[in-house]
Amino acid sequence: MTEEEQQASELDRLVESIMVVIDAEDSKIYSRQVIDEFKDPANVGMVGNPDGIGIADGLCNDTMEITLKLEGNRISKCMFFTDGCGATIACGSRLTRMAIGRTVDEALAIRPEDLEKALGGLPEEHKHCASLAVIALRNAVRNCMKHREGQGGL
Repeated sequence: MTEEEQQASELDRLVESIMVVIDAEDSKIYSRQVIDEFKDPANVGMVGNPDGIGIADGLCNDTMEITLKLEGNRISKCMFFTDGCGATIACGSRLTRMAIGRTVDEALAIRPEDLEKALGGLPEEHKHCASLAVIALRNAVRNCMKHREGQGGL
């Protein structure tokens, strides 16, 4: 093994040990579901030519934007973008998963508590992240309905 390969191998081992420590620390604060959603979030980005766009601003200066597409009365695509923390990312990811396939009425009925439960709970200081995501989804659905009714648009 060359010296360069040895250094790369040592660096890989160091990074792996740091990741184990970080994962152990995160596990003290967050549920496994939150950690998994944060590490590998689904539906990140913007739906092309969306039917609805919703934005919500949090008290912690996080912003969540949700875009969606409808097929009939059901959400066929739902994506999010946020500048928030790991808990906010986890909320956006899980909420978009929950919304896809639901009717607009079913999506509007999702409560922050439902999202928290789906994530296995959130620490008290991050419960607002679920509200932020749900508000953005509701705003996107309402924007979509206004657009369909011709009362406004994107």
